Amino acid sequence: MTIKEVSERYAITPDTLRYYERVGMIPPVPRTSGGIRDYGETELGWVELALCMRGAGLPVEAMIEYVRLCQEGDSTFAARLSLLKEQRESLLAQQKQIAATLDRLDYKIARYERAVETGTLSWEGQN
Repeated sequence: MTIKEVSERYAITPDTLRYYERVGMIPPVPRTSGGIRDYGETELGWVELALCMRGAGLPVEAMIEYVRLCQEGDSTFAARLSLLKEQRESLLAQQKQIAATLDRLDYKIARYERAVETGTLSWEGQN
């Protein structure tokens, strides 16, 4: 697939794909004899992983490190496992924070729904 086809498939710009490759978030993409990037299934898998991890908030540096470790080979299994576990723990902490925020918002929404129905908002905890 060309960079244009990949960008359309994943709804990202060609510049984003070039950036991912340039900084090492995905391994170098093979090129045709004419120098055009030629994305195969392996490269698409890397793009999908990069998009997934970035969408989850994984730092660019962590993704770059992960790709570097993968390129170094099987001797880096333990380091990759460690990196992924660290990122998982970070995401779980974020999930816990988001859940607490949602609970707070649900409480506030319920209070304002009552206020809309009754025309009054109690003074306790109005923030």
